[in-house]
Amino acid sequence: MKKGFTLIEILLVVAAIGILAGVVILAINPGKQLGDTRNAQRWADVNTILNGIYQYSIDNNGDLPGSIPSSSTCSSSTPKICQMDGSCSGLTDLSDLTDGSVYLVDIPDDPTESTGNSTYYAVIQTTEGRVTVCAPGAEQSETIEATR
Repeated sequence: MKKGFTLIEILLVVAAIGILAGVVILAINPGKQLGDTRNAQRWADVNTILNGIYQYSIDNNGDLPGSIPSSSTCSSSTPKICQMDGSCSGLTDLSDLTDGSVYLVDIPDDPTESTGNSTYYAVIQTTEGRVTVCAPGAEQSETIEATR
């Protein structure tokens, strides 16, 4: 009598492994996990920019960089922060923060939007003098903004 596996037995095992792999991949949801990771990076970047602005303010008698626009909300239509490696026309210039790498070495870029001179982060100053930095490109309908 021959020992071994029949073709049907092998196909059943392969099908069972395929079904289990599919269920595991759906349970892990890599798209959501990657989006969460990019949003966590956006939170860190927004706080880094805001900390740099306030360190600048402390060293300059409470004055903020002059290019921060006044607005009531930080949204996708708010001018984005310039990367400082070219023309900042139509963008918010925060080169005061990166000059000499005193406050920031570089303005961070959004994890998924890194074309042109825009960092895809935005900054505003409210009428009350508070500063808000936001990430309009946040994924999964999350609102990412920090205010001080």
